[in-house]
Amino acid sequence: MGANTSHISDLSDNPSLRALMGTESISENDPFWNQLISFTFISPTSSGDSKLLEEAVIPLAKILIENNPRTGNFGALVRIFLGRTKELKISTECQDQLFIWQAHNALFMIRCLLKVFIREMSEEELHLQFSYQERAPGSCGETGSEDLLEELLSNLIHLIVEVPLLDITYSILFEAVTTLLVFFSYQLFHKDILRDGLIYQHIMKGRCLSLTSRLVKTLLYNFIRQEKCPPPTHIFEPKAEGGLLYGLASGVASGLWSVFTLGGAGSKAGIDQEHNPLPLSNQSLLLLLVLANLTDGPDWPNPYRQAITCFRNTQDTSSLSVEQPHTFQINFNSLYTALCEQQRSDQATLLLYTLLHQNTNMRTYMLSRTDMDNLVLPILEILYHVEDRNSHHVYMALIILLILTEDDAFNRSIHEVILKNVSWYTERTLTEISLGSLLILVVIRTIQFNMTRTRDKYLHTNCLAALANMSAQFRCLHQYAAQRIISLFALLSKKHNKVLEQATQSLRGRQGDNTALPDYAQDLNVIEEVIRMMLEIINSCLSNSLHHNPNLVYALLYKRELFEQFRTHPSFQDIMQNLDTVIGFFSQRLEQAGSDLSVERVQEVIMKGAQALPTDRLKKFPELKFKYVEEDQPEDFFIPYVWSLVFNSGVGLHWSPHGIELFSMDSG
Repeated sequence: MGANTSHISDLSDNPSLRALMGTESISENDPFWNQLISFTFISPTSSGDSKLLEEAVIPLAKILIENNPRTGNFGALVRIFLGRTKELKISTECQDQLFIWQAHNALFMIRCLLKVFIREMSEEELHLQFSYQERAPGSCGETGSEDLLEELLSNLIHLIVEVPLLDITYSILFEAVTTLLVFFSYQLFHKDILRDGLIYQHIMKGRCLSLTSRLVKTLLYNFIRQEKCPPPTHIFEPKAEGGLLYGLASGVASGLWSVFTLGGAGSKAGIDQEHNPLPLSNQSLLLLLVLANLTDGPDWPNPYRQAITCFRNTQDTSSLSVEQPHTFQINFNSLYTALCEQQRSDQATLLLYTLLHQNTNMRTYMLSRTDMDNLVLPILEILYHVEDRNSHHVYMALIILLILTEDDAFNRSIHEVILKNVSWYTERTLTEISLGSLLILVVIRTIQFNMTRTRDKYLHTNCLAALANMSAQFRCLHQYAAQRIISLFALLSKKHNKVLEQATQSLRGRQGDNTALPDYAQDLNVIEEVIRMMLEIINSCLSNSLHHNPNLVYALLYKRELFEQFRTHPSFQDIMQNLDTVIGFFSQRLEQAGSDLSVERVQEVIMKGAQALPTDRLKKFPELKFKYVEEDQPEDFFIPYVWSLVFNSGVGLHWSPHGIELFSMDSG
């Protein structure tokens, strides 16, 4: 940084930076500041370059921490930036690119220093760094006349919500969002969830509060717009009449802006750009998730979560409720489209979960869409590639399905959507299958994967709950989906027999010492719970829509011997009555039809029999309905999860894993 610095290795030798960090106070009127923020430093966006920058800034920031109480130079730099922000809107309207460029550079320097400060000191000590001022002879080095930290936070939010997103403002808006993320990064260095503190107080209750809904709306629109970084040719185009300043700007800025395409031609960061070509969209989404998951105060709710919970569609013409102080309107169609397109990332899936779970307006809108396949297919693809995803992403995808399956209209409509050639489903070629049957296939595959690998009871429970919610509305199940339901039951049956045998052998071998028994007993208990649930799902389908599902009846008859052992089992006797009735009824009709029947003839007998079976022959069971309920203190799960996403996916941000307390490094 500084007028002529273009490489990270030059930072420590840069005379302007050395003056900023040094022992002499620099007046805010000094031409030095103009020179300092007219640098051509290439802002890193790849994680590798961000790491190099961080390592170069740390020693400089530590010198500043030592000297700033005497010089107040950090506060002066902040005030220089604040002075520039007051004119940003006008500069944008006038296309004053030099002014925006310098304001961006000042903020970039502040962000780099803040990142080190936050790692090195408490919030109270950080606050002091903002309060030191240059010392005139005989004056005190601190003043209480203004809270510069709150002023900076408030200005950053003003900047984000008021400066329009254009090619010339893209980088400063990105920097403002990133700086706010850095402010919240204290959480990374604490194992416990932070529920208070200066920054928290300012954001939740101070001058920032009135901008809550505008900030949430702007961050959502940044996510929706998915704007790529502008190409460098759009910025600082030389103008013949521009005089010295424009000539200077177009010359010195070319290096800076070529990187602010986040890895433009010839830059090492080009590799990273392929992974994240939408830095502002990504960073805005991360900030939104951080804000939405801040904890409620002792006597006030989180206003950002309130805003996310109650915003409405721009086409909703009813008057806004006075009881919802942070509500606003946004284009639901645009938001829905962006959510459908972005589910490859954890953070977009987490946003979808948040909106489905907390915003009833958005949930109602999504469930009313006639193109639900655009949303459901990406979620199924996440689950299909379960071995390549982190467990949190899989959980979120599953819970989204569970919330969707709470709606009966959704459960009916997914069987009416016919898909052609699902390219990512590679186990078997599916030339034509309903969305409902595909959903069943993917959820069953997830259960089977979990049984053989992770053995996570929570995963089983959610998978089975989603299938149970759907079961009464199963319609025209694909032959392969019906087979997989029965195959899963076969797998569970086999596992049940194996554990039962191990438990019996263990008892015999121990002769009274049954210390190993509890493990087997627990395993047996879990397997029997899952078997019971699978029987209830099959029974629910047979009781409610047998005549719509000949393929399930066929699969059931084909593997009827599987169910023999459970007929007299006390845990399953009641539910087995209906399956026995169905198996017995159709077996009899097939016997009457003769021997050596073709598959087509068997299916014909089943179709006719389904119409003939009296419904009162089947015992009624309570409807299977499961509702997703968040755990108590959900922040214990969501805050570490959100920060692991910031840690791993923040563009141009690098934190050393040493000192991170909030989560273990393998949980991200």
